[in-house]
Amino acid sequence: MNRTIAFCLMLYGFFLPWSCVPPTERVITDVNVRLDDPLFRKIHDFQDRQELDSLYAFFRHEDPTYRYLAAMAFGSIKNPAANDSLAILLSDPIDNVRAAAAYAIGQAGDVSGEALLKQAFAREDTGGLYRLANRAILEAVGKCGTEESLRALATISTYQPRDTALLEGQARGIYRFALRKIVLPEGTGRMLDLATSSAFPDGVRLIAANYLQRAENIKLDSLAGETIARALAAERNPDIRMALATGLGKVNSEGALTALLEAYEKETDYRVQCNILRALARFDYARGQATALKALKAPNANLANCAVQYFLEKGIAQDAAFYWRTAKDTLPPAIQLGMYQAANRHLPAFSVETRDAINAELRQRLQSAGSPYEKAAAIRSLGEFGWNFRYIFQEGFTAESPVVRTATMEALAAISNRPDFRTFFGEGYRQVRRELIYYFMQAMQSGDPAMIAIAATGLHNERLNYQTYIDSVAIKVLDATLAKLELPKEIETYNELNKTIAFLRNQPEPPSKTPEYNHPIDWNMLSHIASGKRAIIRTGLGDIELELLPEAAPGTVANFVALARQGFFSDRVFHRVVPNFVIQGGCPRGDGYGSLDYSIRSELPMLHYYDAAGYVGMASAGNHTECTQFFITHSPTPHLDGNYTIFAKVVKGMETVHQVQVGTAIEEILIQ
Repeated sequence: MNRTIAFCLMLYGFFLPWSCVPPTERVITDVNVRLDDPLFRKIHDFQDRQELDSLYAFFRHEDPTYRYLAAMAFGSIKNPAANDSLAILLSDPIDNVRAAAAYAIGQAGDVSGEALLKQAFAREDTGGLYRLANRAILEAVGKCGTEESLRALATISTYQPRDTALLEGQARGIYRFALRKIVLPEGTGRMLDLATSSAFPDGVRLIAANYLQRAENIKLDSLAGETIARALAAERNPDIRMALATGLGKVNSEGALTALLEAYEKETDYRVQCNILRALARFDYARGQATALKALKAPNANLANCAVQYFLEKGIAQDAAFYWRTAKDTLPPAIQLGMYQAANRHLPAFSVETRDAINAELRQRLQSAGSPYEKAAAIRSLGEFGWNFRYIFQEGFTAESPVVRTATMEALAAISNRPDFRTFFGEGYRQVRRELIYYFMQAMQSGDPAMIAIAATGLHNERLNYQTYIDSVAIKVLDATLAKLELPKEIETYNELNKTIAFLRNQPEPPSKTPEYNHPIDWNMLSHIASGKRAIIRTGLGDIELELLPEAAPGTVANFVALARQGFFSDRVFHRVVPNFVIQGGCPRGDGYGSLDYSIRSELPMLHYYDAAGYVGMASAGNHTECTQFFITHSPTPHLDGNYTIFAKVVKGMETVHQVQVGTAIEEILIQ
């Protein structure tokens, strides 16, 4: 029986009948995307301005390139109102056009797209004429479909290893459901099969393994653990190994633990070791402690930082003094301060003398620190002992560096959000609460967008009944602060504060505000940027060479090149590093809250996936809020697909990317 027909019979009408009458007249069949094409630029301008009617007009253009580009534009716009119009292109004679339309409908994320996608699946496409479209439809259903569709999708078992496109669509669809927190045993079983069998293509196995890594509330029994453990031991691809390792951590069995410990000892890729450490955090502390301690003293800073996180999350009171002693070892400052933080977090209340000594040493470290990032780390460590709140405010609230001010408010907000707030502060908790409210209100009047945003999260606290203690006068102060924020520059702060004001007024949470169109694409800048153009990020650790991708993200590339040529990135830093995830830089403040007085649009075409290390994307606080901050991935990050603009790819210097730590300077960015 034909595989595709069998698939349709199995689904009992999952995808409704569809047929296509081949055109009788000769038509243009090639999709040819060119940066210098005037219509390419016009369509991107319409996308940038979100002029839907102007884009619809291209849906019937005789050249499929423009139908394709117009459909793809809606993948970035994400407006479900376009679904019915996009449905016209789901029956387009050109595969790429159909795929673009399916992708755009999925990106809108609205259940109204589900029936349109099902109806469009080419169930009689025995020759693979609509291979790309069928793959895109399967993935798109995962972005907007219901649990019933997941069950139907997950129970397809007729695809063979050679059916790469259909397998990729199935895997991506099930994965997209999981990112929406929709999971079923059938889906988990299918992804387990795909992830652990070497018969399937690596691209399919990578997505399936990432499902095991990221899907929440999935149940993996000991038999599944044995299967994953065997696959982990035999796997040659580190990208798949790292995801399998995290998935194995979800198996509550002695066999899974043993397999992880053995895998760590044999592993040579620090990224996989990072994920093994994260997986070990799901097991008893005593079983993973020795491995974490070994990682703590590893020469790889990212691995050592993962070990610090292990002790922060899993540490125990009996070992707190040991963490303190370890913090005095010959370790990098960031690792030392991380272990101080672990000691301060886990030290029992009765160890008063040790507590006093730890905090005295941390105060000295704060005063003597040579960089704002070291000061920020000292403040975070001090914040683990809640009674330091006054000292933290005194030392950091008016600091010259925004990095230190931001860390100060983060520490105070963390103290406010302690789940044991009342128990920890005892009879004095009411006074502490009043003082914290005072500090948060002081931040509101500081004019500092980071401090305002973080203070807003501190006030958004149901457990401490902050609504009762914030009177109408105080809320007027918050309203005035909101009105003074500069948009789009401070859009992240605006949305955070707006939600807090609604919370304090006992009103429903308002939707996030999206900046209005304010920064046209600089086509003159792009006229000098050919496909394959390179950018060089100079650091003291070495160069990172990027290939720019203007056909995928013309507005983003134009903005990046303009900033580079203006020297904007010179002497900035990488302010955020998450081991085996990303390094992030380009913030004018150095704390992640900086921006300029404009924003650019998200550009999210179905041209590139975060399916490998070294993709360069734009950091954002929501769709269309990007400006200057960018990140580079350490490893595949498919959960970012469709939400974060990809505008470049590292082609040389990944070894430097893996060495970058918080505070590493960007000397300059050169455009070749």
